[in-house]
Amino acid sequence: MLVTENLTIRFGGHVAVDGVSCSFEPGTLTAIVGPNGAGKTTYFNLISGQLKASSGRVLLGGRELTGLPASARTRAGLGRAFQLTNLFPSLSVLENVRLAVQATQRGAHQRGLNLWSVWSDHRQLADRAAAILESVALLGRADSPVASLPHGDQRKLEVALLMALEPQVYMFDEPTAGMSHDEAPVILDLIRRLKQDRSKTILLVEHKMDVVRELADRIVVLTNGQLVADGEPAEVMASSVVQEAYLGRRAQEAA
Repeated sequence: MLVTENLTIRFGGHVAVDGVSCSFEPGTLTAIVGPNGAGKTTYFNLISGQLKASSGRVLLGGRELTGLPASARTRAGLGRAFQLTNLFPSLSVLENVRLAVQATQRGAHQRGLNLWSVWSDHRQLADRAAAILESVALLGRADSPVASLPHGDQRKLEVALLMALEPQVYMFDEPTAGMSHDEAPVILDLIRRLKQDRSKTILLVEHKMDVVRELADRIVVLTNGQLVADGEPAEVMASSVVQEAYLGRRAQEAA
């Protein structure tokens, strides 16, 4: 589904991601882990198009995305959630999702203008948005301004936006960052539900090794921008080299 080939980016003399080649298949959740500054989020940014690679390639379903901007990669099927929420704070919860649903509609502008089609399209978009909000337990806040939501609900809304875009690949960068102990399980449960669709590929950057242990089918370890381990969770987490040098004390405690 998703492939990176020798993906590299340099900032002056610093190589932040160094020749990372990896493939990610449908029906799997891959956790990308490593110490702070290992290049995990930079690798995500190269895949999703927030950064331009110095060299290497990104392919999705055999189609090369390397030269495309982030917006085109989203349309191609890459869905990205960030450490910080990326929402329209002045709009309502429903309107945020409706706009994302609308972005997935193809060819609607080709039908010409008539009042019935405009009303019908709006009704269908709103119904689809409401169904997505119900699936993430936010339908009761549909008319609330996004700015009024607590942080945990904003993270849930960002997952709802990804679902509305119907991507082939879901990319989560520390999805529980900044969330309380009570809020985090809601997001993790949403990711578990997304895993049930075996046609989707999920990538997860996460520091919490208990979360990685529970959700991941596979672990990829980066350090100093290089891929240093790749395999099943038990195999990777059992490696003393990985635990001591790349995952740190937290992994030792979780083992």
